[in-house]
Amino acid sequence: METLGYIAGILTTVAFVPQVLQIYKTKSAKDVSLAMFLIFTTGVVMWLVYGIKVNAFPVIAANGVTLILSLVILFFKFKYKNHSL
Repeated sequence: METLGYIAGILTTVAFVPQVLQIYKTKSAKDVSLAMFLIFTTGVVMWLVYGIKVNAFPVIAANGVTLILSLVILFFKFKYKNHSL
């Protein structure tokens, strides 16, 4: 069962990599919902704090990486806000 948890954590974490690459490649994040990513990032921070409090490495690792990817997407959202090709 623990292996299933690791696989789930890896898949849900790397799911954001294609979005990061797409935004970087096109220099556009206009179709990314700011509200959704702000809410999502807040939830990820809470999961990370929870993982730290209960000393759950899989939760810490998955949400730590997910937080970084979410922050990159939010950064791109603001960086490319007025950018048009």
